[in-house]
Amino acid sequence: MDTMQNHKPHIRKYPDANGYFGKYGGSFVSEELQREMKNIEDAYNTICRSQDFIHELRHIRKHFQGRPTPVYYCKNLSDLIGGARIYLKREDLNHSGAHKLNHCMGEALLAKYMGKKKLIAETGAGQHGVALATAGAYFNIKTEIHMGEIDIAKEHPNVVRMKILGADVVSVSRGTKTLKDAVDSAFEAYLADPVNTIYCIGSVVGPHPFPMMVREFQRVVGIEARDQYLEMTGELPDHVVACCGGGSNAMGILSAFIEDPVRLHIVEPLGRGEKMGDNAASVKYGSEGIIHGFNSLVIKDEKGEPAPVYSCASGLDYPGVGPEHAFLVEQKRFEPHTVTDIECIEAFFILSRLEGIIPALESAHAVAYAIKLAKERKSESILVNLSGRGDKDIDYVEETWGEYMSKFPNYTLLEGVDTSGINII
Repeated sequence: MDTMQNHKPHIRKYPDANGYFGKYGGSFVSEELQREMKNIEDAYNTICRSQDFIHELRHIRKHFQGRPTPVYYCKNLSDLIGGARIYLKREDLNHSGAHKLNHCMGEALLAKYMGKKKLIAETGAGQHGVALATAGAYFNIKTEIHMGEIDIAKEHPNVVRMKILGADVVSVSRGTKTLKDAVDSAFEAYLADPVNTIYCIGSVVGPHPFPMMVREFQRVVGIEARDQYLEMTGELPDHVVACCGGGSNAMGILSAFIEDPVRLHIVEPLGRGEKMGDNAASVKYGSEGIIHGFNSLVIKDEKGEPAPVYSCASGLDYPGVGPEHAFLVEQKRFEPHTVTDIECIEAFFILSRLEGIIPALESAHAVAYAIKLAKERKSESILVNLSGRGDKDIDYVEETWGEYMSKFPNYTLLEGVDTSGINII
């Protein structure tokens, strides 16, 4: 299946020629960087639509990434809840363990065609960093990953994976020492030599053309999932759910359903609560502003600058959201929700114990909301994008949230559910 073809009306219409989704998006960068953004846009619009590029990307997806990833029915979880049926799009089975490789292989392939000699990127949870390091190894292109000091400690397994794959990992110790500052650091490194390097942004954020370009590389998730679900059930799901930080996995799956009579949900991290600095729910608490070269919804401090944010999931720990998400929420096509750290951790253990699938903490936010929704929406169906696997999180979860392992299944998410038949291991 090809993300360059079969465009739906919304996907054809947005962004406009200047990279705007309504009032969101655009490119707010220096004149020097704008020239390079235009070069990347022109290359994308020509190279990525060539038959050679499309053929090579299809080959990579099938024979290297292992696509298509399956859609899986969570029978044990659905039977326990007794409400809506829950299905998972298994992006955790994509090579390297998450959806991130979809756009990393596309960006690295574009870099190869452009003659770039180095890939630079940021990472939060490390999944994007691992994916880009994987792409760099595949294409034999030098790779440099910038990662916050706090996230390096939290996601140590992914740091090791990046180094094994040959990437240089740059520890960012300034500011919040998390994703936002990793983005700043990576941009600065890119600006030092934009001619020979390419900045491979890790989500549908940044100056135009990156929100569009990453979406297009990620649309394979939704195209596959829609066809697979129809084949499995003969109908479309009633709901599609995805976690949302910057929003690459959400845009990847939801884009295929925008013109369908399906409710589309994005789930943000409420973290420890509503207080400033305790969450990263940019749609819920943000306001219009510019961050990292694009206009969107941004959580701001009293000075109007991007504020420190928090989530137990490092990949959601970002004070802004993709411009297309902001636009589609404004258009009331995307329904935003929040999930707390505790709900996320409960969902992490619930899915692990009932289905034998350990989800990434990012994905566990979507699972948590799906469980809450399933209890309310009897006889309906929910398709969740399980955007990544959780082996990167197990050390952090055991050290920080280990008490919740022994509490299973006495969880808030399972209130009102008969859990007496669960085999407690």
